[in-house]
Amino acid sequence: MALCLGQVFSKDKTFRPRKRFEPGTQRFELYKKAQASLKSGLDLRKVVQLPEGENLNDWIAVHVVDFFNRINLIYGTMSEYCTERTCPIMSGGLRYEYRWQDGDDYKKPTKLPALKYMNLLMDWIESLINNEDIFPTRVGVPFPKNFQQVCKKILSRLFRVFVHVYIHHFDSICSMGAEAHINTCYKHYYYFISEFNLIDHSELEPLVR
Repeated sequence: MALCLGQVFSKDKTFRPRKRFEPGTQRFELYKKAQASLKSGLDLRKVVQLPEGENLNDWIAVHVVDFFNRINLIYGTMSEYCTERTCPIMSGGLRYEYRWQDGDDYKKPTKLPALKYMNLLMDWIESLINNEDIFPTRVGVPFPKNFQQVCKKILSRLFRVFVHVYIHHFDSICSMGAEAHINTCYKHYYYFISEFNLIDHSELEPLVR
């Protein structure tokens, strides 16, 4: 019998504190609507569709934060198996290597151990979703013109976490009984990015070949 999410993923192992939506805000209501749809057993292809009358950027913002929380939790649980010894390079098998670049401390693509890469990735995403100029939370404050481009970059880099976990730590996933939950999270993510064309298809090659 499959374990429930709470039994598989320990909340105290989340890689970064969960980003929460402020109760009473439009985004909190959208988040509740999205979660209710997920739990209803509806087809995930329909769950990701923009609800009638809702703003697309708000819908994307809610999902980017939710995927950050979920993938953060997945990797936080797996991180004890992902060390500098076991994963000296952030990669997805022999064909795909991911190098870190943020324009600040790492101005050029830099080869890093997976754990170090994940730390930098989660810090980088957290700084963006907490930035009011990019993810505004106040009523009436518009999204910046480059909002969707920023989200595309976030989602593209989060995809690399799935690649690394699936290819390098799948045995550990199975031993924990977590594969069904990770598969559902990945399918949700995949249908969402596909619905709104948020990632170039070529970047998905490591898991769709």
